[in-house]
Amino acid sequence: MGPIPILLTNDDGVRSPGLVNLAKALHSKGHPVVVLAPLTEQSACGMKLSLNSDMAFEEHHDIAEEIREHESVPLRIFSLDGSPCDCVIVAIDGGLRSRAPEISPWLCISGINRGPNLSIDVLHSGTVSAAREASLYGMPSFSVSLATYAHENYSDSIKATLKLVDRFSQVVLSPPKNLLRPNGTGLPLSVEKSNRTLRSWLVDGNLFLNMNIPEKWNGLFQTVPLGARWYHNATDMLDKGNSGVAFEVGAAKIVEEDIPMTDCNSINSGYASITPLASWPGNHPLGMPDSLLDASLEQETDGFPSWLTSGP
Repeated sequence: MGPIPILLTNDDGVRSPGLVNLAKALHSKGHPVVVLAPLTEQSACGMKLSLNSDMAFEEHHDIAEEIREHESVPLRIFSLDGSPCDCVIVAIDGGLRSRAPEISPWLCISGINRGPNLSIDVLHSGTVSAAREASLYGMPSFSVSLATYAHENYSDSIKATLKLVDRFSQVVLSPPKNLLRPNGTGLPLSVEKSNRTLRSWLVDGNLFLNMNIPEKWNGLFQTVPLGARWYHNATDMLDKGNSGVAFEVGAAKIVEEDIPMTDCNSINSGYASITPLASWPGNHPLGMPDSLLDASLEQETDGFPSWLTSGP
């Protein structure tokens, strides 16, 4: 359970408080940290890629010096003028190897995002998409969000994230062996319902986690599936005079179904929700069987996934 090298990204931008404070907390725990985050906010951009575009790459020495906790522990902060998925691809596919060779990440964390990423949000969120992109490239990953806009106090979210990192440290024990998918779909995939199998799906990047922390956290966790969240009156037509009309997307009302033991219900009950998500569509060769996805929801008494620990 020693420190592990971490790639940190987000969709709120490289100077967002959630990311900067998390980087500081991880570094203070001795984790080598390399940040590659969007230069500007990229919320709700999903898995957008900036194809055939020259994206400016910049190192931010000022941020690093402000948050550095240990001179002997590597810390580098970079931005890319692109999307969260752009950042992950550049980071994993050689960009950081040339600019920060002293840090070879074993784990990708996307966040801490401001605002919830629950239910259908996971399909639109740049934060969740960055974690998914890392997993597609074979790196263990998770996304994390503060599920409120009522405040920007990230202290509880950082505590919860550090606890989850401790759990990852029990199963991510070496550099990712499946990074860049050298064998494509050639690696054998066990479908046996066991903790060992679920850990292998996570470590190989075929399963990742999404965590949300409520406005007022009770200090506890729940491992739960996605709930049902509906956006109503999501468009607003604007009269532009002689220019015609324009439309703005942004829900006037969000309705959550109160389905017990789902992420929406968990957050509304004061728990930090942890949701295992399959990296690939179900009908992909690396798609996760429903039986294993169901098994991934089994939790310990402390609310963490029962398989996310060392042991049999």
